[in-house]
Amino acid sequence: MNTVIKTFTLVALMATGVFAVESVTASKNGFTQSYSNLTSDEIDRHMLGKSFFRIPWVEAPSATTARDGLGPLFNANSCISCHPNNAQGSVYTKDGLISRSMVARLSIDANDSLQHQQYMQQQGFVPDEVYGGQLSINGVKDVPYEGKLKITYEEKPIQYPDGSVVYLRVPTYELIELNYGKLNANTSISVRKAPALIGLGWVDQISDEAILANEDVEDKNHDGISGKANRVYSFEKKGFAVGKYTYKASVPTVKNQIANAFHNDMSLTTKFHLKDNCTKTQKACLNAPKAYDAIDVPNNRLDAIDFYLKTLKIPVVESKNQEGKALFDALGCASCHIPSFKTNNKERVYIYSDFLLHDMGDALSDGRVEFDAQKSEWRTAPLWGINSLEKAIGKAVDYLHDGRARSLEEAILWHGGEALNAKNSFMHLTKKQRESLIEFLGEL
Repeated sequence: MNTVIKTFTLVALMATGVFAVESVTASKNGFTQSYSNLTSDEIDRHMLGKSFFRIPWVEAPSATTARDGLGPLFNANSCISCHPNNAQGSVYTKDGLISRSMVARLSIDANDSLQHQQYMQQQGFVPDEVYGGQLSINGVKDVPYEGKLKITYEEKPIQYPDGSVVYLRVPTYELIELNYGKLNANTSISVRKAPALIGLGWVDQISDEAILANEDVEDKNHDGISGKANRVYSFEKKGFAVGKYTYKASVPTVKNQIANAFHNDMSLTTKFHLKDNCTKTQKACLNAPKAYDAIDVPNNRLDAIDFYLKTLKIPVVESKNQEGKALFDALGCASCHIPSFKTNNKERVYIYSDFLLHDMGDALSDGRVEFDAQKSEWRTAPLWGINSLEKAIGKAVDYLHDGRARSLEEAILWHGGEALNAKNSFMHLTKKQRESLIEFLGEL
C-alpha cells in the first residue's frame, strides 16, 4: 500500500486564497482564533501545534514522553505562560511579582577572537561565560536556578510646553540570588517582555525585498530617518537573511524564533539547538538526567507549532479617528511605522512597521548588540492589535521592549534618536490633539 504524506506550506495555502486576510474584532480572544477556511487536515495540524504551545512540558525523564525534556535550567514550562491568550506579557503578575514574561538577556562586547567572531556570526551576540545568553529563574531537582531579576523604578517628570506633566518610570535592573557566582562586570543586562504573537503568518509573507526597499542607511533623503535591515543568520537557509522578528529584528523566520524560545526559555532541544542551555561551568546542569529522546521537540511538532501560529487571524484595524491619523502622518510617525505592506500573494496587511532598525537614543539603549543591531537600535514595533491587548491579558498594558511605559503616551515620550523630532512635535500639540493621536493608536 502506498502511503501519501501530506505537507503544508503557508505560501501554498495563502496563494490559493485559503488564508485571505481575515481579521477578528477586539476581544479577549482576539489573538487566538484560527482562519475559518482550514480543511480537516489543516485543522488537525493547527490543533496539534496549539496543544504543544499551551500544555506544560515536564522534567525529564518522564512517563509523559511526548512532553518531557524541560530544563535542567528554564524560565517557564509552557509557551502560553509568557504569552497569555497569545498576547504580550506584563512586567508584574496580578500578585505584584515580576512576571515570567520578563526575561533577562545577557551579553558582553565582542572582541577580535575567533570564538567571539563565531558567536557573532551565528548568534549575533556573545553570551556571558557563566550564565549564558539568558538568565534562568528555575531549575529542576538538584540543579540550582541561575538567579532572579530585580527591578526598581525612578519617576522622571516630563513637562509639556503647555505646563502639563507626565511621569516616566526609569528602570534599573539587577540580578540577585545568583547561584553560580558573581556576574561579569562587563555583562550587559537587557530585559525583554514577551511580545504578542500577532499576524505571524502574514509577516512571514512579506518579502526581504519589500523590507529592503525602505532602507535608507545614509539618510539620503535627509528626513532624519536612517532605517536599516538586520542581516541575521538563518538556521534554515544556513546563511544570512533579513531579520523580521524580535525587538531587534534578530531572527528571520517564525520557526527559527520558536526553536530559540524553546532553547532559552525551557531548555528544550530541536534540530536547531541540539544541546541543553547549560554553560560549561554549570556541572549540575550538564549532569542532569536526560530525556528519553535526543530531540525534545521533533520536526513534526516544531512544524505544527509553526503552522498554528501562522494560521491565526490578524487583529482588525478599525480606527475611525481621522484627526488622529492625520496627526500620525503629519508628525512623521508613519515614516517608520509604515501603515501597510503587500505580501507575496498581493494581499495588503496593515501592520504599522517597516521592520527596520532605528537608533532610538541613549535612554532606550540596552547595551546589547544583536547582529547588525547596535545598542540603541530597535526594530520599529508593529502597532496592529493594540486594541485587543488589555482585553487579552486582563490588565493594564505595559509598552516598549521592557514594559517601562504604562501608557501609549509614555511610550511616545521615551522616543529619542531618529524619533526625537517626532516626539518633540507631539509635545507641542495641544492637549486635545495629543489625546486624539493616542486614541487613534489605541484603536489599531
